[in-house]
Amino acid sequence: MTEKKLTFGKIFWPSFLAVFIMSVIGLLLFALIIGGIIGSFGEFGPKPLAIKSNTVLHMTLDGEISEKSSSTFNPASFVMDKKNGLSDILYGLEHAKNDTKIKGVFLEIGNLNCGYASAREIRNALKDFKKSGKFVVAYNGGEVITQKEYYISSAANELYGFPTSTMEFIGLGAELSFFKGTLDKLEVEVQVIRGTNNDFKSAVEPFFRKNMSDSSRLQIERYMHSMWDDIRSEIAEDREIPEIRLNEIADSVLIHRVDDAVKYKLIDGAKYRDEVIALISKKIGNAKEDDLNLQAFEKYAKKKFYQNQVLIKNNNPNIAVILAEGNVMTDGDGLTSKEICKLFQDVRKNKSIKTVVFRINSPGGSALASDEIWREVALTNKTKKVVVSMGDVAASGGYYIAAPASYIFAEPTTITGSIGVFGMIPFTGKMLENKLGMTFDRAGTNKHSVMTTNRKLTPEEFTIIQEEVDAIYAQFLERVSVGRGMTTEEVNTFARGRVWTGTDALAIGLVDELGGISSAISYAAKKASIKDKKILYYPLKKSDKLTELLEQLDEDENSDLNISSNQMPKELIRYYNQLKDIEAMTGIQMRMPFEIIMH
Repeated sequence: MTEKKLTFGKIFWPSFLAVFIMSVIGLLLFALIIGGIIGSFGEFGPKPLAIKSNTVLHMTLDGEISEKSSSTFNPASFVMDKKNGLSDILYGLEHAKNDTKIKGVFLEIGNLNCGYASAREIRNALKDFKKSGKFVVAYNGGEVITQKEYYISSAANELYGFPTSTMEFIGLGAELSFFKGTLDKLEVEVQVIRGTNNDFKSAVEPFFRKNMSDSSRLQIERYMHSMWDDIRSEIAEDREIPEIRLNEIADSVLIHRVDDAVKYKLIDGAKYRDEVIALISKKIGNAKEDDLNLQAFEKYAKKKFYQNQVLIKNNNPNIAVILAEGNVMTDGDGLTSKEICKLFQDVRKNKSIKTVVFRINSPGGSALASDEIWREVALTNKTKKVVVSMGDVAASGGYYIAAPASYIFAEPTTITGSIGVFGMIPFTGKMLENKLGMTFDRAGTNKHSVMTTNRKLTPEEFTIIQEEVDAIYAQFLERVSVGRGMTTEEVNTFARGRVWTGTDALAIGLVDELGGISSAISYAAKKASIKDKKILYYPLKKSDKLTELLEQLDEDENSDLNISSNQMPKELIRYYNQLKDIEAMTGIQMRMPFEIIMH
């Protein structure tokens, strides 16, 4: 009997077709299941938000506060990474103030990540909410009550803390990182080119110094004292404690625990959380604590804000608010000229919009991207007045894009200014040769054909780049002088890369008025003779059913499951982000003179 041989083709092709057909069927089934889930989301997912009478909003400020809210699925941890949007928070409090079913706010803060300007805007919104006659009760729990968390919660009618929590109240301090020692060990040299008189532009100092220069130390100490004065005065007013006494408490480190804070009247009492819940329940006349209606503020604010934006979008909006946050770059994940320029173009085309509020929270970045955005702001301001609202920081390129606006608002604690320019070119040739044995040879048609990081700049090449940096700085001065109605010589006296707080920036004419985004919107409406404000925020909020579904599942399952996030420590994440920023730098930079950790 002859043995019948099977060829490769007879084995491979039937197997391949079978696998292919099963894969297609599997994908179709998956699509049908997901489509069915999303399609039936309104039936089985989160129901329309129904608020009961005598409801108390449970406001938990935890994690990062950004200009706009976002939720993204993290495949590494299988949880939703959420950012609370400042615009949502402010709108939620404004709406709740006039919502007859809302009786008050129960505020809890933990692991808050935002700047003091954002903290102040939330604080002021809470104080405005109280004007309605409704209460705000704050509770500080957790292992440590930070100064920033206390600053916000001190605006409440009543403020309590967990009995054994530690608490810090020691004033403001800053820590800067310097890399020169590391670079020396690696035999890497960074060739730095700053504007000729930009001695305050200290963003580059970590690469060629091991400590702060006198100019850097001067500006840091000045703006920290200015910020501390503002923070201390607001706490003093709301807690009815003299400012000088608060300074004595900080100087002597009298606050270690909640009991100390109660003793010195910074906190009203040390209570466990259930005691605070019982207190709130009594405030609204409940006989039993179980009858207390607590509604998640984040959900309330997000839903109300989205509903408002859908309504406004289809009802002739008259004020546009453009939110811009992050490092200035041409494209990518930050504040990109590609996106922001498009938003300004869309706003100019929208005939119903009469004025624009440009909200900036940025330390700057690419000089080219900054100039692209500057152009769109200037063009828009000719037809529809642009009012700038500065967030935690609007410095260097962040100030450059604000300069052509008709009016500029900043919070007292906003970090702004830093009018200066720099470039950095690393020399890596020595490291590669001595550490890895690599050598380089070059050929070219002209004297400077091969500009590379593997050889140092010649004096002539350095001069060429210095002239380019100085030219961009001169343009920066000219942009500010035109926008602020000053001579370039006047601008140069407070430029040179120096950082200012909003309070000091007002005194020297860099900003027009102190206030947050709400003040900027009110001013813009008044100047445009708008009585019925219809505010549309850009980028436009969109409904994402799949994200909403994942958020709902996250809310439901997190109460039952203990899911580990497997995230890197915060310090490592910070250094990783610094390296990403450095890697993304191309061309001449208009960037904050330093990155600090504010305690």
